Amino acid sequence: MAPTAHPGPPPAAAMHSDPGLQPERTALAWERTLLSLVVVSLMFVRWLPHRGVIALLPAAVAVLAAAAILLAQRRRYARACRGLSRGSVAPAVVAVTATGVVVGLIGVFGLYAVWWG
Repeated sequence: MAPTAHPGPPPAAAMHSDPGLQPERTALAWERTLLSLVVVSLMFVRWLPHRGVIALLPAAVAVLAAAAILLAQRRRYARACRGLSRGSVAPAVVAVTATGVVVGLIGVFGLYAVWWG
């Protein structure tokens, strides 16, 4: 039986020699953020019987943000590994700013659902 070829580029872990460095810690932090957004969206879904469909607005924002983080995670990790091998890792200013804006929107939509929903 012939070995199956692994599709796609080689794993990003091969881009540097020391696992546990900054790219791994940053990836774990983004995964915790993703998990938190999913949990928050589930909490808003629990409001559905009490607040109606308006409770789905902050839940949808949280799920969309979690999906965006998930889709960008592999690219972000590979970029951090390349930066580590070059000796300079650029901060993810857009991703962090967008996450902050999304958290603010979730809060505003959540307050709207509580007060006017």
